Amino acid sequence: MEGAFLNSGASVDKGENARLSSFIGAIAIADMVKTTLGPKGMDKILQKVSEGDQSVSVTNDGATILRSIMLDNAAAKVLVDIARVQDDEVGDGTTSVAVFCGELLREAEKLVNERIHPQTIAAGWRIARNIAKNALEESAVDNSTNEKLFRMDLLRIAKTTLSSKLLTHEKEYFANLAVDAVMRLKGSSNLDHIQILKKPGGQLKDSYLEDGFLLDKQIGVGQPKRVENAKILIANTSMDTDKIKIYGSRVKVDSMTKVAEIEEAEKEKMRQKCEKIISHGANVFINRQLIYNLPESIFAERGIMAIEHADFDGVERLAAVTGGEVASTFDHPELVTLGECDVVEEIMIGEDKVIRLGGCKSGEACTIVLRGASSHLLDEAERSLHDALCVLQATVKEPRRICGGGCSEIFMAQAIDREVENTPGKKAIAMAAFATALRQMPAIIADNGGYDSAELVTQLRAKHAAGGSTWGLDMYEGKIADMIDLGVMESFKSKYQVLMSASEAAEMILRVDDIIKCAPRQRNEGY
Repeated sequence: MEGAFLNSGASVDKGENARLSSFIGAIAIADMVKTTLGPKGMDKILQKVSEGDQSVSVTNDGATILRSIMLDNAAAKVLVDIARVQDDEVGDGTTSVAVFCGELLREAEKLVNERIHPQTIAAGWRIARNIAKNALEESAVDNSTNEKLFRMDLLRIAKTTLSSKLLTHEKEYFANLAVDAVMRLKGSSNLDHIQILKKPGGQLKDSYLEDGFLLDKQIGVGQPKRVENAKILIANTSMDTDKIKIYGSRVKVDSMTKVAEIEEAEKEKMRQKCEKIISHGANVFINRQLIYNLPESIFAERGIMAIEHADFDGVERLAAVTGGEVASTFDHPELVTLGECDVVEEIMIGEDKVIRLGGCKSGEACTIVLRGASSHLLDEAERSLHDALCVLQATVKEPRRICGGGCSEIFMAQAIDREVENTPGKKAIAMAAFATALRQMPAIIADNGGYDSAELVTQLRAKHAAGGSTWGLDMYEGKIADMIDLGVMESFKSKYQVLMSASEAAEMILRVDDIIKCAPRQRNEGY
């Protein structure tokens, strides 16, 4: 019918076809990342195939995998979107949110085939989601008033997060690094103060937390290699000779003397600019752009340390941690705020020289130096550590923690099951399906470890029914155990976000009954 008034090239999938297309696309994406879930999850190799870029990355981070694949299915794009939001909001749980959404849709497909209307399923899911949310809040524990216990919670959450990452074999060491770095922020949510610097060479265990800020740049020739009580002028200005910036402009001269005069005038202009910079009273000058030979020699004569080509991120972060401002003009020194730190010096990491800014005005600043055998290893280690830092930062804001290892999913599922018995109508069937999808999460984690998921999940259900509400999966022994004894903890914020985002996205996909693909606008020839 719609074909009568739609442009040629447009298409409409209706009813059953539209729903099936949405379900298949979303479930396929969830199944793709499913094997990366949990401490025994597998990695994926992502290989680019464009002519200019054939790079390879090895990862098991759900957001990285989903962000890298090109999709044509609308429902699959929704899954990618919720994983990205989870990554931005919490940093961890990106795989969980996609897999849980896929499991909900798998259950919904069965119910739709049994002729239960999507609106009825959605209504049952909403009731189940509220019950699960209340159960999750009931199981959460807040130790933020006791500093020692809270640090222990942060360490356990960091270790649990790193268990499913590349850093799992050194998780004790890196969990301490991450907690130390986040505790330095003193409640600030600005992770820019924690810099991660990757240096190939050595082993992962050689990584360390540097007190201060490291800049992977070189100090100018003939300039001091160490400055104490540094006053830092951070700038974004061109330090080459000021050329005439008009395209196609020409200067005609009738002798070489005139050429020399023009060159001398340009040099004089640069000397004046350098004098203006020196008049600010700074003993360290850091510029985002290049510093050419003439200004470099002028700064060397005055005993000023000049650092060139600090990239834009570096300049912005430097301004944040030293308390300075990025200046572009230098006519009013009284209006420019200089950055401050105790010492600026050149140090060695492996065989590379870097510049260390110690005792920054913002005491929260620190740098985590990552060492490793290859760039692929370092890239994945950085992603793993970034996830741990993000989830710790989220936990500092929302300090409640819950038990991991599939414990909270079983706890929520049993709370829903108890309510199903008291709920009349078809909504109860949808609520039971929601509980089944929750129980699939620990089953998938067990399957990825090569264990018998049916046996372990049934044992876990029986233990929870007997009152063992803190029991979950011990993935190293292949049995069930008390998560508090094992120290397997997760952030409440992360699990809460997974529950809400996945159920809302699944409900949105479930309510689709038409997929309309619009035809692209035709361009006339010659345009």
